[in-house]
Amino acid sequence: MTIDPEIVEFLAIMKQRWAAHPPFDTLDFPEQRAVSEAVRAHWTAGGPVMAETFERRFDAGAGELRIRVYRPEGVAAPAPALVYLHGGGFTLFSIDTHDRLMREYAAAGGFVVVGVDYPLSPEHKYPVALDRIEALMLWLGAHGATLGIDPARIAMGGDSAGANLCFATALRLRAQGEGGLIRAILSNYGYFTPAVSDRAEALFGGPGSIMDRAEAQGYYANYLVDIAAGAQDPFACPIHAELAGLPPVLLVIPECDLLTEQSIAMEARLEAAGVDTEARIYAGATHSFLEAMSIAEVARRAIRDGAAFIRRRFG
Repeated sequence: MTIDPEIVEFLAIMKQRWAAHPPFDTLDFPEQRAVSEAVRAHWTAGGPVMAETFERRFDAGAGELRIRVYRPEGVAAPAPALVYLHGGGFTLFSIDTHDRLMREYAAAGGFVVVGVDYPLSPEHKYPVALDRIEALMLWLGAHGATLGIDPARIAMGGDSAGANLCFATALRLRAQGEGGLIRAILSNYGYFTPAVSDRAEALFGGPGSIMDRAEAQGYYANYLVDIAAGAQDPFACPIHAELAGLPPVLLVIPECDLLTEQSIAMEARLEAAGVDTEARIYAGATHSFLEAMSIAEVARRAIRDGAAFIRRRFG
């Protein structure tokens, strides 16, 4: 397995940008988030221009959320919508770090995208973020038209921890008899359990990697009150959930990623549960490769594939 040359360039630029800041492990969480925003600002510039972008900060029933709504050119209300949950190990990032990615999905798919700034860990432990996202989805199902959204055509998508939260939300809604609210799930290099194999660490972790096992498990330690007990909770670690009855899923899987094994395992479990599942492995791609959309064709292709999948599910 060889990393795509354009992704190698992306990683080199990222390394240079990180080097301009103090060592990450010397910073507190607010400082880590500020540095993460600064490092990723390079990748959020440019891209599609929206016909309309607006924000709302409100309580949908479980605590305040900030959302950003992107409506591309030529899309009239009431429009289908993809609710997108950013990654960052439940600890970092925001709708600002993922702004361009969400605009790219909106433009490629011809649908509205709703970005969600959920509460971050460790200040807000599980299930605070999940509670608020679930409440938001129920609110959109009842009131989405006030944002120009068709409540009958809503999908969810997310990367890494955001993909985890998509599955967990769908499971929560299914338990309430509201599973039909989500038309599809777009899962980009999902993070579904703190368990990372020795093989994955040997192949894709270690010094100099984009993410190693210690970092990944540290994020889960931030998220959960008790990592030993929480590791078996299907709403915190959806790889352990009973998955039957979930909406159609597309798993976007980078070939060279510490978490590749988790998406492959999730694919097998979804198929065994009878869920309509597609999985696409992107050769030479790493974790977070979608952020390289401005320089890497493999990232642009994956975004087009994800947008097309969601658009098909809207009919």
